[in-house]
Amino acid sequence: MADALVSGVLERLTSIGLQVAENGVRLVVGVNEEVEKISSTLQTIQAVLVDAEKRQVKEQAVKVWLDKLQNVAYDIEDVLDDWSSALVKRQIKEDPRLSSSSRQVRWNPQPLSISLPRIVQRRDIALKIKDLNERIEAIVKEKDDFAFLVDLTRNNDVEPERPKTTYFIDASEIHGREQDKNTIVSMLLSENNPEERGIPLISVVGMGGIGKTTLAQMVYNQCELNAYFQRKIWVCVSDPFDEMRIAKAILETLTGAPCSFSELNTVLEKIHESVVGKRFLLVLDDVWTEDERKWQSLRCCLNGGSQGSKILVTTRKENVAIIMGCTKLFHLGKLSEEECWSLFSRIAFSVRSGRERESLADIGKKIAEKCKGLPLAAKTLGGLLRFKRSREQWQRILDSHIWELDEAENGLFSPLLLSYYDLPSPLRQCFSFCAIFPKDHKIEKDFLIKSWMAQGFLGETEGNKMEIVGDEYFDNLAMRSFFQEFEKDENDSIVRCKMHDIVHEFAQFLRKAECFVVSSNGVEMQRASSYHKNARHLTLILDDEHVAIPSYFCNLTKLRSFLVDSSYYDPSTIYASLPTLFDKFRCLRMLDLSCSRFQRQSSIKELPEETGKLICLRYLNLEGNKRLKTLPERLCGLCNLQTLNIRLCSSLTRLPDGIGRLINLRHLQNAETYGLEFMASGIQRLTRLQTLEEFVVHGGKSIGLSCSLGALGGLAHLQGNLKIIGLGNVRGSTERARRLRRSTGISAQGAGFPIVSTELGNESIQKEAEEAGLRSKTGLRNLTLSFNSNSKDVSITDEALVLEALQPPPYLEYLNINRMNGPTLFPSWMVSLTMLKRVILWACFNWETLPPMGKLPFLEHLEIWEMKKVKKVGQEFMGAHGDAEQTSSSSSSSSVNNNMAFPFLKYLKFQFMEQWEEWEFENLVTVMPCLCSLNINSCLKLKSLPHHLLQKTTLQVLDIFDCPILKECFLRNGRGEDWPYISHIPTIRFDGEEMQRDGH
Repeated sequence: MADALVSGVLERLTSIGLQVAENGVRLVVGVNEEVEKISSTLQTIQAVLVDAEKRQVKEQAVKVWLDKLQNVAYDIEDVLDDWSSALVKRQIKEDPRLSSSSRQVRWNPQPLSISLPRIVQRRDIALKIKDLNERIEAIVKEKDDFAFLVDLTRNNDVEPERPKTTYFIDASEIHGREQDKNTIVSMLLSENNPEERGIPLISVVGMGGIGKTTLAQMVYNQCELNAYFQRKIWVCVSDPFDEMRIAKAILETLTGAPCSFSELNTVLEKIHESVVGKRFLLVLDDVWTEDERKWQSLRCCLNGGSQGSKILVTTRKENVAIIMGCTKLFHLGKLSEEECWSLFSRIAFSVRSGRERESLADIGKKIAEKCKGLPLAAKTLGGLLRFKRSREQWQRILDSHIWELDEAENGLFSPLLLSYYDLPSPLRQCFSFCAIFPKDHKIEKDFLIKSWMAQGFLGETEGNKMEIVGDEYFDNLAMRSFFQEFEKDENDSIVRCKMHDIVHEFAQFLRKAECFVVSSNGVEMQRASSYHKNARHLTLILDDEHVAIPSYFCNLTKLRSFLVDSSYYDPSTIYASLPTLFDKFRCLRMLDLSCSRFQRQSSIKELPEETGKLICLRYLNLEGNKRLKTLPERLCGLCNLQTLNIRLCSSLTRLPDGIGRLINLRHLQNAETYGLEFMASGIQRLTRLQTLEEFVVHGGKSIGLSCSLGALGGLAHLQGNLKIIGLGNVRGSTERARRLRRSTGISAQGAGFPIVSTELGNESIQKEAEEAGLRSKTGLRNLTLSFNSNSKDVSITDEALVLEALQPPPYLEYLNINRMNGPTLFPSWMVSLTMLKRVILWACFNWETLPPMGKLPFLEHLEIWEMKKVKKVGQEFMGAHGDAEQTSSSSSSSSVNNNMAFPFLKYLKFQFMEQWEEWEFENLVTVMPCLCSLNINSCLKLKSLPHHLLQKTTLQVLDIFDCPILKECFLRNGRGEDWPYISHIPTIRFDGEEMQRDGH
């Protein structure tokens, strides 16, 4: 972790050097030399850090030295943050666009400290840099005492010891895994797929200590395999992947004689000769390498084996299985509670009398529960307790965190250390940072990546590179089994996960000097009072209704993360302490004051002005604070802020006027901020913004403070989800046109809209919508266009122009259009969005026909609500016929044959279609071949459903609610005349009641 930290500091030193050169700002004489000296010294230290980090496992003195280095590196980063922030604030002040915005809101951003003149702060930073240089020079002198190795190729002997495995095992000592064993044996005895090339490869993947090798040993020794395979070979691969050693081991097993060949090619030839025409099983245990080249030649020489030959691989990393070309992947899970207790008790009670077992069984079961089904944990804790006789000793183990036990480091954590040191250096700090979460916590992937970004773990880059790197880091850790229990969205993407308790304890072990999770109950608070002044990350769990922040929290002045978990109690109880804390927490990079969405009354009412002092803050999470009405204007002075999460802050009515000064803001997460009336003027200056979940078009109020729809045009990097609310209010340009006509002295006609002015206004409306530039925002995937208006005077023509001008980007996957008064026709671009998977069309009141949605080749989910003027759904909906111009314009972008409609549609719903009477279409060659669910709700006049659609064998669910005519057709006198068309559907519901079939 120190390696990554030092690398980050060196990167920051280079970055700030460029900032200084660009801005022409110097501190005081001699500081540049001091900075260069720090950079040079850190580069010298960096050369030995890999050796130092591995030796700290066994040498306490080295660990102490690394801790000193890390603390200095953190302090250097903090000073560089102060320096960089001063430069950014100066840049903001000198930018005429931002300074004018500042004058408008009567707020003067000071480029340096509020309490000290500029020259004093410069000198203060210079003195800190000089002091840090002295500290780091002392660390360099200590370095020489350890004789660290710079040549890392000679450093294998200091790695954590990698155990060698064999296939010998005592079956009587194994508890559980019988079903897993049978599954793998069945895979090995199955016939090979003739379409697959080469020998089938089965991979057993799981975290360290889960029992992969034990399972492979159980399988290897099964009698059925001895009869099926002519030859069986077991090789412990480990790391590094030594092709020659592995090849020799295979050959020696096949021939029963030592291998004396010195050339790899010769050995591979002999292996090939030995396996030709023979059915063999090769077990490669504990594979780590992700270098495909090391495996290719070995696998090729095995291809001569006869039909039925198999390769079984165990690995901690899913990437390894994929790279090796596995044909079947088996994720090994945890032991059940009963199996874990059986394994634990066999070891812990092995030398105890029956009476001792009875007296300790209750506490023993609680300790076994801490193992969370991990066999290695059960063995380690069972072995630890085997010689502890008193109940008090057992109670101490139960009350302790596992990482606090001395025995855990050598026994339980050794396999995890292997996985840890196999990680690239940047990933180590990303993993260990997860110690900040409470045990068994559901970790939001998005939150975790943005937290890594706030801590500087992902580098400091333009564009979306940091987010992409973070996504790759998460996937890498997931593939290596550091995360588990994944929850995925409809696109099969991971949104949240958990860590196994033992893996979490391991992360806490790695960060025990700087990362703390404390509970507000008395016991945990008492322990918290002893926390070191160098603590960097703190999570406070509110589990006491009347909690108050203890005074010693103010001593933790170097905190970089402060998270308040208010899942159980109202966080407003700590509000009084926040101003004092924010005065002290000047190094804070991440502040999480979010509330659970399920706690209605759980919320802070306002954010203190002192929040503006947290100049290093990158991530501010206020999600779910439903009683929060305003954000302080001083928040806009947080020039380093990257992420502002105000989701579900439903009482928030406006954003700060100076939001345009947050020039480093990348993510404004503002979904479900229902009270927001408009977007503050200046938001178009946030040119690095990638996330803007909701954009509210003002309804004529606060014109001077709000921005127009065209402001979206300046936000070129937007991606993900975007919801535009109030599109019916896009008439500001019309008003400007009207004022323009008045200024020329031309009289008004009718209701004050002259013909020329109306035309000019329409052109202006269309231009404003086009300036939003949605089509060019190719990173957008989900788009909602909501036309709800605050005005009673809504023009159908205006809405038609706006909708047509808001053409989405071509890679859009989800589209929602709702609450429109116009137009009478759908937009011409609708069927050109060929990547759409999900569409909701809701309350488009004047649409008389439906768009040709059947032309969308990848559409899977379609909902149509409240189309009040639609009376008939026919061929135009299928896309077989329709407006000639629209058909021709979309033909080039759609690959769907005119005789095929909805090729991938799985879910279809119609609801609140007041005038809909008929649904008819010709029986095309293929119509909805994948349809699984059909839902018809509150369509009072609908007479029937297409018979050939109902007869689809794929249809699993038919749900009809509040459709009296349809119900009569299907259920008249128990079974209506149309009942035969639906009787084959497994699930049929009428008005919420599932139909019971005969014999059920």
